Amino acid sequence: MVWENVKAFAGAVAIFLVLRIFLIEAYRIPSGSMIPTLLIGDWLFVNKAIYGPHIPFTDINLPGYRDPRRGDVVVFKSPYQSDEAERGADPTPTLVKRMVGEPGDTLFMRRGVLHVNGIAQRQGFGTSGPPSPEAANEVSPLFDWQKKAGLRSSRFGAAPAQPTHDNWGPLVVPERLIFMMGDSRYNSKDSRYWGFVPRENVRGRPLFVYYAYNADDSDSPLPMFTDIRWGRIGHWIR
Repeated sequence: MVWENVKAFAGAVAIFLVLRIFLIEAYRIPSGSMIPTLLIGDWLFVNKAIYGPHIPFTDINLPGYRDPRRGDVVVFKSPYQSDEAERGADPTPTLVKRMVGEPGDTLFMRRGVLHVNGIAQRQGFGTSGPPSPEAANEVSPLFDWQKKAGLRSSRFGAAPAQPTHDNWGPLVVPERLIFMMGDSRYNSKDSRYWGFVPRENVRGRPLFVYYAYNADDSDSPLPMFTDIRWGRIGHWIR
């Protein structure tokens, strides 16, 4: 009887691990970088098979059934962030952002409007009124990588000598790399800061919110029990 129970338990664990590694994994939203698409306190199921599951403890990605496409919300491992390492945080956290540039795309931003291959992209992601001049004109040493990637001449003009938050590029996305941005453009540390994301860093695509609670402005000591966002549960992610 004991041996049968052990085998049943081991089988259940094996099935769970296979599902988690190759098919579906849970992910929690810890920041507001993807508002309004995703909110702090959202818990998601992530489809790991779509882009190809990653084998843990290796650099191997198995084949998926399609590549990430421009406009997809994607879960991925961040490129190395030296500033996070300096303050003792995880320098390669798992993040969720929107893919705005695929290999071969020319990207630039002028006055806060993102352009892809010369076409201005629709605004409306995370809008909360006009940004302050300080936010729009932010200059960060983390933008310096763009100085090498920016085009000195193109049909869209030249990249500014000093990239700012709202004015940078044009730059071309290289092969096997993608460019990620948060929907809440003034509340997102993304590819503008740490550069292109290698294709092998992609981990999956969020499917839907299976649980959500008010984690950002609740007065309750236990918001996960008392401030559940019932209207978010079952929300499909676009």
